[in-house]
Amino acid sequence: MAEEEKSEPRPSVISADELRKRALELQLVEMQRDEKIRAREAEKHAEFIDDFFRKHIGDKERDMIRRVVMKAVADGKVEALIYSFPSDFCTDSGRAINSHRSDWPSTLQGKAKELYDLFEEVARPQGYGLTAAVINFPGGVPGDIGFFLNWEAPVV
Repeated sequence: MAEEEKSEPRPSVISADELRKRALELQLVEMQRDEKIRAREAEKHAEFIDDFFRKHIGDKERDMIRRVVMKAVADGKVEALIYSFPSDFCTDSGRAINSHRSDWPSTLQGKAKELYDLFEEVARPQGYGLTAAVINFPGGVPGDIGFFLNWEAPVV
């Protein structure tokens, strides 16, 4: 007598329509996730802009600048990147800084202007120098501006 084979029930085949529906649902979930990420990034950017243009250089930023400078000194350097901001925050989108024009400080706004004014009032009289430079060029156009504080001995 032959043993009867017990077969397990086969899973039903999913239709192509059902697969397409599931694929669309997954795409929708991914799109919603991407939109949430973009919304969070836009909110952070808006907060950054508001902070840059409406608030003042605070103790937290001053302490950070001090730490950066002291780290540079410990590394034997005579210059440190102490601040950066988008070139779009300059009235000319960073062109005067990129062209090394002497009137570049007049293009500053917000915290960048405040930091420059603070430098002129406090740091320059103490023998420090400050240069501004475009530090990246995304798509071939000025991206971010960097303020470099230096304490190198003057050339005689």
